[in-house]
Amino acid sequence: MSPTIQPSKLKEEKVRQLVSCAIVSLVLGAAAGASAADPQLMAPIKKFIDSFNRGDVAGAAATHSATADLTIVDEVPPHLWNGAKAFQTWSADLETDAKKNGLTEPSVKIGAATREESDGQQAYVVVPAVYSFTQNGKAMSEKAQMTFVMKKDASGWLIHSWTWTGARPSPAAAKPAPAKPKP
Repeated sequence: MSPTIQPSKLKEEKVRQLVSCAIVSLVLGAAAGASAADPQLMAPIKKFIDSFNRGDVAGAAATHSATADLTIVDEVPPHLWNGAKAFQTWSADLETDAKKNGLTEPSVKIGAATREESDGQQAYVVVPAVYSFTQNGKAMSEKAQMTFVMKKDASGWLIHSWTWTGARPSPAAAKPAPAKPKP
């Protein structure tokens, strides 16, 4: 003899099954929609940051277009640079500002792209960033985001625009003291 299921219990079970299916679909859909950043697209961004950290201005400049549409927006005055020589002018202004404000040991670290939109020829990429430096002997840090506009030409992807968006720098967290060896 089979048990009799009341209509209200049957509806509850169907609703549970539908909700479960919907949750599984959402999770699987989100996993399928999430994709790793395109390594070819990220290559000039990483090279720019690596070159900047080594003090290689020419190497960093090589990752940028040398066209009239090159645009850089940064917190250093005058805050906006446009044109084929925008990178070189920004770099000189950054150096002038660093000397004026006692900044040394600049370093930028970027994380994995948090957003990437591309049609294969143009792209929009957002990465988290941290700018570390010493100001008048004091370690400083600034969390930010960098947003890049990239375009692909015959030589590959080049940076056509980027912005630095972050809060004001603050003293860097103290590094923990090395552990003392046990006797």
